[in-house]
Amino acid sequence: MMKLVEVIATSATSQETFDSLLNFSKALGKTPVSCKDTPGFIVNRLLVPYMIEALRLHERGHGSKEDIDIAMKLGAGYPMGPFELSDYVGLDTLKFIIDGWNEKDPDNPLFTPSELLNKLVADRKLGKKTGEGFYKYK
Repeated sequence: MMKLVEVIATSATSQETFDSLLNFSKALGKTPVSCKDTPGFIVNRLLVPYMIEALRLHERGHGSKEDIDIAMKLGAGYPMGPFELSDYVGLDTLKFIIDGWNEKDPDNPLFTPSELLNKLVADRKLGKKTGEGFYKYK
């Protein structure tokens, strides 16, 4: 069960409401973190560009998906590599997020879509949920 709650403050959020949400999260046994209203908040704002950059690295021929996954698991201590995680999340979900961010901020290079991701989604290879994405699942 996820223990994290991202509590988002907008310009319309009162301090009283924000504090109530922090306290409510704690009462549920969660750990709240605060963030301004930004695309992806904290976790996804860092995670999605990480997964897309792994795709770009692979597309440029700088590493196999297997080597990139192993490197991030052993070198950074991540429980899954970026390709495994992308398959777990769903490639259609990842594409939906990056396309939306790219539409709102097309000049941000972090939000440039991946041709490999676009092809896999077009071919309905969406990851674990369809049995194939970057890897094949039985």
